[in-house]
Amino acid sequence: MSSKEYPNTKRILLISHNYAPEPTGIGKVNGEMMDWLAKKGHNCTVITTFPYYPYWKVQAPYKNRWYKKEVINYNKDANSITIYRCPSYVPVNPGKKRRVIQDMSFWTSMFWKVLQLIARREKFDLIITVAPPFHLAYLGLMLKKSSGAKLLYHIQDLQIEAAQNLNMLSNKGLFKHIYRIEKNIMTKADYVSGVSEGIINKIKTKIDKDVFLFPNWVNTDHFSSIPSDSRLKTIWGYKEDDIVFLYSGAIGEKQGLETILLTAQDFLNNDKIKFLICGSGPYKESLIQLAESMNLTNVDFLPVQEKELFNAFLNMADYHLIMQKNNVSDLVMPSKLTTIFAIGGVCIATSSPGTSVYNLINEYDLGFTIEPENHEALSNLIREIKPDKCLEIKKQNARNYAVKYLNIDNVMNDFLTKVFN
Repeated sequence: MSSKEYPNTKRILLISHNYAPEPTGIGKVNGEMMDWLAKKGHNCTVITTFPYYPYWKVQAPYKNRWYKKEVINYNKDANSITIYRCPSYVPVNPGKKRRVIQDMSFWTSMFWKVLQLIARREKFDLIITVAPPFHLAYLGLMLKKSSGAKLLYHIQDLQIEAAQNLNMLSNKGLFKHIYRIEKNIMTKADYVSGVSEGIINKIKTKIDKDVFLFPNWVNTDHFSSIPSDSRLKTIWGYKEDDIVFLYSGAIGEKQGLETILLTAQDFLNNDKIKFLICGSGPYKESLIQLAESMNLTNVDFLPVQEKELFNAFLNMADYHLIMQKNNVSDLVMPSKLTTIFAIGGVCIATSSPGTSVYNLINEYDLGFTIEPENHEALSNLIREIKPDKCLEIKKQNARNYAVKYLNIDNVMNDFLTKVFN
């Protein structure tokens, strides 16, 4: 549909590693954002790579052999989305050096696509670059000059601090240089945003400019609570009276999922308490091997669940585990929290006092918080939890919070007000 029919139509470009149809993480969020904008009549373009996350291999039917252009057409009441997919190196075992190579390979392949847009004198009103990786914003700055657009540097994770705290790179001089580059990007960007108050507070220690909250959202119509039905558990092979503690998400180094295995070891003599780890990631096989070496008969592993089943799958669990290592606890905001709140799930989060997750859960009474990387604290909490009235209040609080603060329409309308008014 012609933009002439929409007097407030904006030309919006997204530059990001990750995009739909990736089922989780930043790719899922990006896909939903551009889908929402296009359906509101905005002219949307995406520069990205081929879907690989969280499996760390390019998903069929994509090949990752060369550049590919896609156009997603909607009905007559929406604009289409033009997607440019650029090839990049996808490591099967994404270690420290391989992750750096991946970031650079993608930046290089995207550089040529950006040059094409500049040569064609493409015009945009807003360019959104999503970190990580932080350096994609330089491509946005290139286009900003030629297209007359405003640039938003949006931070999902504080990648540099996380890499430093996890000892992914050890060269102090290199980190000092990288921080200077990041500061230059944030200074030149028209807008800077973060997904949590904790991330925003850390950004403000680096630059003297306004930083606004642009949180991840959830479709509160698609994800909702299902009236208590213990038969849901039998679909995934559990007994109706089993108590299921579910971790569903990326299986990487920063989650510290070994805590779940150590906790499970404390409950080997309780045949009703089960632990389920669902997802994909570079450390999954190592975690499975560790569970086998510990003879943990109360821990199961599943792959990422199909979208059509995911709401029922989350509702099946009694408790939802949000795991983070202490040294990254306020550098990332787990996107899985949004869907847990939407279904009225009770979360148990490893988070230290003063961090975003800790403050959020305790301020609104949405679940439980315990010290990170402390399996004894998790074990003690599991022994103390009772399915009483207080638990039902937490469930209702979670659902109410999602509807009020995380509904995609509310979040996106507020976002458009901040960048265009």
